[in-house]
Amino acid sequence: MNRRKLNKEEIEFIAKCLKGGKPLPDSYRYMIPFETKKEYEFTYADKKREEDILSDTMRVPLQPVKTFGNNNVEPASKNNNGWTNRLIFGDNLQVLKELTYDRKVKGRVRLIYIDPPFGTGDIYDAKGNAPAYSAKLQGAKFIEFLRERLIFLKEILANDGSIYVRTDYHFGHYLKAVMDEIFEKNNFRNEIVINRSKYTKTAPRRFLTKTDSLFFYTKSENYQYQNLRKELPEAEQIWRPFLHLPGENKTNRYRIIEGKKFYPPNGRHWAFSQENLDIAYRKGLARINPETGKPEIKTIDKEISNSWTDIPGYTARPGGYPTENSEQLLERIISASSNSGDLVLDAFAGSGTTGAVAEKLGRRWTMIDCGKLAIYTMQKRMLNLKKEIGNKGKPLRPRPFTLFNAGLYDYKMIKELPYEKYREFVLKLFQCRDEKHTIAGIELDGYLGADNVLVFNYQEYKNKNVVLDRGFIDDLHKILGNKVGYRFFIIAPAASVAFLEDYIEKGKTKYFLLRIPYSIIDELHKKGFTHIKQPVSEMDVNATVDAVGFDFIWAPDVECVYLIRDRKGQLKLKESNKEVVIKIKKFKSNILSKKPQKFENLETLSMMMVDYDYQPEIFDLDEVFYAEDLKKNNYELSFDLDKIKDQIMLIYIDIFGNEKREVKKLGDFKK
Repeated sequence: MNRRKLNKEEIEFIAKCLKGGKPLPDSYRYMIPFETKKEYEFTYADKKREEDILSDTMRVPLQPVKTFGNNNVEPASKNNNGWTNRLIFGDNLQVLKELTYDRKVKGRVRLIYIDPPFGTGDIYDAKGNAPAYSAKLQGAKFIEFLRERLIFLKEILANDGSIYVRTDYHFGHYLKAVMDEIFEKNNFRNEIVINRSKYTKTAPRRFLTKTDSLFFYTKSENYQYQNLRKELPEAEQIWRPFLHLPGENKTNRYRIIEGKKFYPPNGRHWAFSQENLDIAYRKGLARINPETGKPEIKTIDKEISNSWTDIPGYTARPGGYPTENSEQLLERIISASSNSGDLVLDAFAGSGTTGAVAEKLGRRWTMIDCGKLAIYTMQKRMLNLKKEIGNKGKPLRPRPFTLFNAGLYDYKMIKELPYEKYREFVLKLFQCRDEKHTIAGIELDGYLGADNVLVFNYQEYKNKNVVLDRGFIDDLHKILGNKVGYRFFIIAPAASVAFLEDYIEKGKTKYFLLRIPYSIIDELHKKGFTHIKQPVSEMDVNATVDAVGFDFIWAPDVECVYLIRDRKGQLKLKESNKEVVIKIKKFKSNILSKKPQKFENLETLSMMMVDYDYQPEIFDLDEVFYAEDLKKNNYELSFDLDKIKDQIMLIYIDIFGNEKREVKKLGDFKK
């Protein structure tokens, strides 16, 4: 390609961009005297460098909340390495960054399946009776949202692993270009056509859209794959002559069936062994044609193609989770691209179909979602599995799985950790490298960038009646003096710090306080964080994916009136004609932050979840009531008294994911 000579202004502009670490505009691409790195590149507004995404994305440590079935944890072995399956609540981008540091996960995920929201602003209808969700991200912002996550998914995928991504007609062509870049176009295997919905509606001035796309990529040329076959309907099963292939086998030319020898044409050989022919004959799949006298094989199945419209794409289950993928769909994916014992991951887990089918097929699994409804739906689903695909048959007891919080932490549980676990957790929380070292006789815990970090051992200092006050900083500075740089970081519980400033300056050094549980200091991270907001209506179930951030769990204030009254419209006063009434009088969130936030009463209510037959330790979700629906009924909820067996658990959730749990017995309801 002939390039014109750059003028002085253009050279100065390019030099300024390079010195400032800024990307060059596309218009300069073919003006500079070297070729671009890639054969082609998909460009759009605000596209980040892959290196920046990998380095700048914030890690969030995983805090275990509860292990289900922990009495049955398999002992550590060469195969499982003490593994329990994982259900993770948090923003998937930050969780995926954390998993790139997990030796049990990085490079060991054999199969990834994701069904992200399609990013169009449309309202999707999965079951035909209620909108599934309204995708909030659109255009280039949506593409970059997916690209960031795909970059990390590639990082944790095994070299012989596969990834399947579900999308629709709005953004599928853009997503294909992005995946070609990340996974390389030579690793594209299939675009699979799957059912969108069986629900029929009109589509003015265009054809009805009845299918979605499933993009199948691998990380390399060497990948796990099992050809799948499908049994044909009896009417389509036909008899065919024996198949023969080029090349003559002189030592084993003939095949025997019903005592007769049959030879292939000259220069050919039979396509199957005598052993396989005998098996087929015993099964009634091989014969001698009574009319022609020639040997035949019955074709009863065929290899599955990239058209999967023979199985449902979504599950139409009354009262089920919106946009629930079918078990038949995940069975086909997991069977084709993984083996028993392999690790399967879903970063947009939703209703938990991936984990449910992985469990049934003997795979290990990790599921991630930032919605509380999704987490409780998956928890219930995994504890109520049936052995057969489609959730039929006998009950299936799942192997142990652990629920983790990532980005929303129980501060009380953190403080109760043994100090070494606490130290490890808070270093990760503030993105510090865990590297113990000593300066002037003082043992420090690590680095934040190039700056030193000290974790304040509140447990040890409490026994010595030492608090983190100005005197502590003075004593520290007297020892360290000019031996540290311009910034020095101390991580400490907020309750252990006796001053309000974010930092104290001594000489040339600023001693920054990274308080727990206060939000991360903006001056330090140069980025803002938002809470992972929970939906207030079914339409918004998947709208939470736009959030990036973390906070600490602070239970909201809830005041309710609990009653038993005669069912409306009933004249009889029998117990069966009674109903339970819950009137929510007060609901206020408690958010501890540097900038106080004030909310109106009931403003931050997201949803209310109910387990009508609560058994200790396990919340088994029966029903969810969204704030928008409760508001229409003046925040009053009623249901048949018969639904309560012994005791009921109520979980009130705010838009930040904080919970208030209450267990009520019948005696707690006033008549």
